[in-house]
Amino acid sequence: MPLIQISQTPGLSDRVKRETIAAVTEAYAKATGKNPDSVWVTITEVPRTQWGVGGEPLA
Repeated sequence: MPLIQISQTPGLSDRVKRETIAAVTEAYAKATGKNPDSVWVTITEVPRTQWGVGGEPLA
């Protein structure tokens, strides 16, 4: 059972999250030939204070 994990800063609406999960599931299933019903996708919202890019915090 494939598990795809997406980490991002907070802010997407529930509608956009649903659309993202559907699109990622479809793309993975198409690319791998897996049954979409077996693909798990999680979206984890990580506060900007917990992210760093180029050695600098985002927040």
